[in-house]
Amino acid sequence: MAFVGYLYTTKSANFLQKNVSRSFVRKQGICTLKASDSSDNSKLTDALKEADIEARKIREEAERRKEEDEKERMKKQMKIDRLNAIPEDAEAGTVEEFMYKDGVKEILEKLDTDLVGLIPVKSRVREIAALLVVDKLRRNLGLDTSVPSLHMCFTGAPGTGKTTVAMRMGQILQRMGYSRSGHLVVATRDDLVGQYVGHTAPKTKEVIKKAMGGVLLIDEAYYLYNASNDRDYGQESIEILLNVMEENREDIVIVLAGYKDRMDKFFSFIPGMSSRVGNHIEFPNYEPEELLSIAKVMCRDLEYEMSVDSEPIFFEYIKKRMTMPYFSNARTVRNAVDRARMRAAIRLFNKAFDQSSDGMVSKTELMTLEKNDFVSVEELIARGENAIVE
Repeated sequence: MAFVGYLYTTKSANFLQKNVSRSFVRKQGICTLKASDSSDNSKLTDALKEADIEARKIREEAERRKEEDEKERMKKQMKIDRLNAIPEDAEAGTVEEFMYKDGVKEILEKLDTDLVGLIPVKSRVREIAALLVVDKLRRNLGLDTSVPSLHMCFTGAPGTGKTTVAMRMGQILQRMGYSRSGHLVVATRDDLVGQYVGHTAPKTKEVIKKAMGGVLLIDEAYYLYNASNDRDYGQESIEILLNVMEENREDIVIVLAGYKDRMDKFFSFIPGMSSRVGNHIEFPNYEPEELLSIAKVMCRDLEYEMSVDSEPIFFEYIKKRMTMPYFSNARTVRNAVDRARMRAAIRLFNKAFDQSSDGMVSKTELMTLEKNDFVSVEELIARGENAIVE
């Protein structure tokens, strides 16, 4: 019995082991299947959630667009209702009233006084002023208005009045409420472009910051771009200026100045700059008669007078000077007047110390520039064709 019991026990153990193993394998398979099903269910749940989120975003975007369309429709309807409510005979005021009240007429008259000639330039400035005045009249009646593009390009030779016109333009914009202060900041490439990596952006932004609320005149702007060097830092300055011209056009007016042919080439390289400039004004060279008038204006502002005999001397001098290198229109005239003042001072000084003189100098003598005070054509020729000194 003991042996039988032993056999029974061994068989039972083997039987149990096999059944347990089979059961374990079956359970393991079931567990694996359950785990796989759980993973698939999780992925499906995630996919459904993502689909729900995407659908919600689409609905929200559609609702947002619908609200914007409704707001735009209401805005247009309000404009129509406002226009219909304005009587046909409603008066916004007179142009003359705005010209006087805002001081625009005074500035335009001062521009006529300060600048001799330049009829096309003055006409263009008056056109811009007229646009601003009419825009303000429309605003008074509640009509739709928008700030026009006031960025400008001034082309012409040195000494033709570009800086003066930019200054007067800033004053007009300030008086009309299109500019906070109307001040003028003049800059060149050296003021905007740095010498090493990371230096250009701070320099350009600092100049722009100074000009905010006024006018920024960039003289010889074409030097900002160097076509022969792709790594030139000027390109970074141009990109900053383009962004400011677009994003801050209501708070700053940028004027690009230089020779016409070079500015045209510059715009061909930077088309985005040309499209942002709404006013192109060309400054012609002065005629000899106009330069003589400019000399008289300069003398008047300095409380001097040109004697009758000195006018033909200066006229012949300026005609010859126009054919020589380094001629700069009104700047050349200013240099000639300054030299005449110096000669007059030396003449009066020597006269006062002359033994035959009592040392007294009259008011008329102090205010008069004589013919010998101006450089003559003969003196100019003697200095040579390449003479820089006036």
